[in-house]
Amino acid sequence: MWSVFPHYTKYFDPSRCPFMIDYRVDDLDALLEALKKEGVPIDPHREDYDYGRFAWIMDPDGNRIELWEPKKK
Repeated sequence: MWSVFPHYTKYFDPSRCPFMIDYRVDDLDALLEALKKEGVPIDPHREDYDYGRFAWIMDPDGNRIELWEPKKK
């Protein structure tokens, strides 16, 4: 899945990359805990919707990555 954003979006900040990878994950909390233990920079902001939960991390090159845990059916 991919989405187009306006060229002036701040959604990818603080990354300077004009796009963002979005990974679908099974257990967002467990993954974030494992990434935290590895020293991965994690954005404290979370978003919850009726279709799932979102969190963001930064890769070693400073690119923002979105993590999405779809709502369990």
